[in-house]
Amino acid sequence: VQRVRKMGSLNFIDLRDRYGITQLVADEHNKEVNELVEKMGREWVIQAKGTVVERQSKNTKIETGEIEISLTDVKVLNAAVTPPFTIEENTDGGEELRAQYRYLDLRRAPLKRALELRHKMAHEVRNYLSNIGFMEIETPYLIKSTPEGARDFVVPSRMNPGEFYALPQSPQTFKQLLMVAGYDKYFQIVRCFRDEDLRADRQPEFTQIDCEMSFVEREDILNTFEGLAKSLFKNVLGKEIEGQFPRISYADAMEYYGSDKPDIRFGMKMNTVTSMLQGNGFSVFDQAEYIGAIVAEGCASYTRKQIDELTEFVKRPQVGAKGLVWIRVDAEGGVKSSIDKFFTPEEVKAMAERIGAKAGDMAFILCGEKFKTLTQLCTLRLEVAERLGLRDPKKFAPLWVVDFPMFEWDEETQRFYAMHHPFTSPKPEDAHLFDTGELGKMRANAYDFVCNGTEIGGGSIRIHDAELQAKVFDALGFTAEAAEEQFGFLMNAFKFGAPPHGGLAFGLDRLVSIFAGLDNIRDCIAFPKNNSGRDVMLDAPGPIDQSQFDELHLKVELPE
Repeated sequence: VQRVRKMGSLNFIDLRDRYGITQLVADEHNKEVNELVEKMGREWVIQAKGTVVERQSKNTKIETGEIEISLTDVKVLNAAVTPPFTIEENTDGGEELRAQYRYLDLRRAPLKRALELRHKMAHEVRNYLSNIGFMEIETPYLIKSTPEGARDFVVPSRMNPGEFYALPQSPQTFKQLLMVAGYDKYFQIVRCFRDEDLRADRQPEFTQIDCEMSFVEREDILNTFEGLAKSLFKNVLGKEIEGQFPRISYADAMEYYGSDKPDIRFGMKMNTVTSMLQGNGFSVFDQAEYIGAIVAEGCASYTRKQIDELTEFVKRPQVGAKGLVWIRVDAEGGVKSSIDKFFTPEEVKAMAERIGAKAGDMAFILCGEKFKTLTQLCTLRLEVAERLGLRDPKKFAPLWVVDFPMFEWDEETQRFYAMHHPFTSPKPEDAHLFDTGELGKMRANAYDFVCNGTEIGGGSIRIHDAELQAKVFDALGFTAEAAEEQFGFLMNAFKFGAPPHGGLAFGLDRLVSIFAGLDNIRDCIAFPKNNSGRDVMLDAPGPIDQSQFDELHLKVELPE
């Protein structure tokens, strides 16, 4: 029962099930039914019998709005206590309360629509991939812990005291072994586990559309899964996306958008203007490693208050800039800026022209250490676009980011780490850099699928040669013994005739949230965890009995 309404001598029930709302009506002549209906409350579970009749007052907002059920009998199957929040499209329940009663929150239409969308997308994925020759194969959840990537969730083994399984961060090694085994087109909609800090688009357990192919090059994989993406857009959302998705290099993505997951629903590319703006005696610019600018078209009407709000925004600790330089070009081409006292009007106008600001535009400039400033400009770019209404959730701008760095240097540990994972192949033209030791210049044959500023998934061409794999392990600081201990099974498999292969994985949770226009992936997962990794409905994780510790030969020492 969604609600009970009394109108004159008639009692109405809005009856809710998975398929929507149906109106039931008890007229004044059926005294027994009316007495029972008047006792009913929200969320009661009932069985109703009656006749389908045409409604006099039709409701075009619901699918059953042209009919109603004239009741002849009602039976209460389960009376319900008053729910802790309203089960409505827009509820009065806070996030924590709704998480505690997730089974009630799931009765609400927004979550039901998200789960229906998720089901439809998973069904479309299976159909599309099966129709082009892919085979769905399950891989184990209890595997061996590996040191690369995020932190593992570990599982103690009762039958092997003192030893542990890990839950897979992805089925990476297994899908490569399936390629060695001859299953040239594999996929799996699979659960993955990573013990890492959480945020709106991250959960400790998540779902991937995981794929691998043999005898392929990068273009084969990009074309195949661009086709999958287009199929989902068309058959799930009814949106046709014409032409090839844009492809930009990691280096260009960072240079023009300050991010390896750029939002290209709008322009506002970054301009590097370091050499243009230095040498005029303005120490803030002259001492900077990098100066970058964005141009907000048609924003010359920004008020002082709006500019001050943006200045305070970039100064927030989360952004970290020291200040914001702006140049306004009015409709007649006249210029005004926050640095007028340091430069002549002619110099400011020349800056605006070099940056690309035209009549009616505003230019925003940040400077400092290059990588930090690029990141700050990226955040500013997205904030300005948000305020201008340019980030329309119903508009989709997919692209591929390619040619990622093979390795990234960590100052704290003074060593290189794999930017993707240690099985990613370098671009063939960069393989010689192993011999010269210029690992920081090496590019990976890797690619990410990005949509609306969110990384949906990624993958790479894999290493299929044991000798090349050994070079990568060596570059990552593995001794031959450590590599053999951790990955000997894979390296040995390569010796028995491994085909060239590659693949990728799409994050199903993120893909559904993008399609649904949601800000948080929790809203498209039936039973998610909160930002602390807790299931507040089950109150998990929690303690276990001492008898279980004894069986596992474990003892826990808590920090003081």
